[in-house]
Amino acid sequence: MALRQDILAELAEIAPGSALASARDTRDAATQHTQGSYDALFSAENADFPADERFIVAAKVAKWHNANDLAAHYASFGLADPTSARLSPALDFARLLTFSPVKATPDALKSLVSAGWNKQSIVTLAQLIAFVSFQSRLLVGLRLLNGKPATASESAAVAGAWHTTPRTQSGKVAPVAFTQQELGWEPWIAAKPLAEFTPDEQTILAKFGHTDSDYFRLLGRNLPVLEQRTLTDKGIFYTPGGLPRAERELAATVASKINGCIYCASVHARKTSQLSKDDNAVEALLAVPPGKTLSEGHSARWGAEIESAAALSVTPPALTAAHLAKLDAQGLDTLQQLDLIQSAAFFAWANRLMLTLGEPYLP
Repeated sequence: MALRQDILAELAEIAPGSALASARDTRDAATQHTQGSYDALFSAENADFPADERFIVAAKVAKWHNANDLAAHYASFGLADPTSARLSPALDFARLLTFSPVKATPDALKSLVSAGWNKQSIVTLAQLIAFVSFQSRLLVGLRLLNGKPATASESAAVAGAWHTTPRTQSGKVAPVAFTQQELGWEPWIAAKPLAEFTPDEQTILAKFGHTDSDYFRLLGRNLPVLEQRTLTDKGIFYTPGGLPRAERELAATVASKINGCIYCASVHARKTSQLSKDDNAVEALLAVPPGKTLSEGHSARWGAEIESAAALSVTPPALTAAHLAKLDAQGLDTLQQLDLIQSAAFFAWANRLMLTLGEPYLP
């Protein structure tokens, strides 16, 4: 299998030496490890989740995002039978994660188990769907930044619904509103015990501070993908220059409001407040009810950023050149706009894992 290097640059038609190419070079860690995540998901041998199955799921997810060129790329590698007893529930799971991850329950995972999927292959499936959700949005943003046409849906960029059930599946008290409070998270399928990782694998987990986290030890059932995903995250959010860190965290919070992910929003709203020193604005954002726009009442700069992040976060994405023009008007250069797009797009990935593999609880 010959996967192409930097598939996003190719599909976004980014010319070497252009302003966008320079911005991506400045964010080389994010660029490198986004491609590394793609390689880890699609190049590795995996008897429990064969390549032809991976490609059909990826092609479907890209198509659902109106990323037709990306869908064609995945389809070009050959596809499995989508109606098979094993693959049909996987595609149902993919549709759920793509369009309404907040509606996920443990029953979706039980359906996969009944069809022969084991814990590792379920984690890989969830990572793949969530990654292509990120990749599709990033492609839209890159094409628009590059002055190329991109398909925009008419999806309303408004706050999504969220969980209001007062108890988790295990009986813990669950949050029923968005909050900046620190939350716990429990998986619906077992995290891998630390003792079952090799010493080298434990070193990788420890390097990122993941050893004590059920969430990361669950994702550690496919450690190469988790490693590349973590490095992508760090490349997007923890690099100097460009968009202020508070505004990258703002984009993550907006995406989490769109997707109804209370856990992710709690982490990144808290960081936005700490870094921006504007707790009132963050609380106002968290309080927006379902079906309402998120940008009202904010500064012109935050309003433009919130509108862009929200438009990119709906499915299919609704981001347009007009959104970027508003960012231009607020003085955001190419690198800053790239930071905003990558930050919002990444949480299409993060939210989908958090919402479909487990749930938050109040400690």
